[in-house]
Amino acid sequence: MMEVQARAKWVRTSPRKVRLVARTLRNLPVSEALVACSFMPKAAARDVAKVIRSAQANAENNFNLVKDDLVIKDIRVEPGPMLKRGQPRAMGRLFSIFKRTSHITAIVEDRPGVARRRTAALPPAPQPTSRQAPPAATAAARAAAALEPATTESDERVAPSRPKKAKPESKAPASKAPAEGKKTEAKKTEAKKKDDGKKDTKEKKSK
Repeated sequence: MMEVQARAKWVRTSPRKVRLVARTLRNLPVSEALVACSFMPKAAARDVAKVIRSAQANAENNFNLVKDDLVIKDIRVEPGPMLKRGQPRAMGRLFSIFKRTSHITAIVEDRPGVARRRTAALPPAPQPTSRQAPPAATAAARAAAALEPATTESDERVAPSRPKKAKPESKAPASKAPAEGKKTEAKKTEAKKKDDGKKDTKEKKSK
């Protein structure tokens, strides 16, 4: 197995913050480590991801290694030079501010098949288990049910529906029809006579 490394010097991040990210990425495939760095909320993850990409490019271009087989063997973080600054405070005092830097070294090596084992295929579907033999009681009940004739919907007895009684229709006798017609004609003639009498009286008064 061949080891390839890349180094970033004078990174403006304290070594303590970088080590928190580096310890979670050891012994991971390079592809998974880069994905983990992209989802980490720490700012140091971006600096670590740059060094890992550089080591991956060195292994792929300079040593003709397959990038899918690369695994992070180690990530070393060493303290770099410290920039000393100060902050003036009350009563003429000076509070010191230390701007720390770090050197990040990423070492990758090729381990064929490691990345493929991590991306495993879907588990096989569960196969149906062999059914257990039914007990004697249920077997006897099924045999008895098989001997009985099958009933259908037509075999079932249905209570006959009661016929509805027809209401008697009130019919007037045929003999009454002409009599009623005569009564109406008589009423009309009486009404005409009354109207004529009223007209005669109105004419007499007008004379």
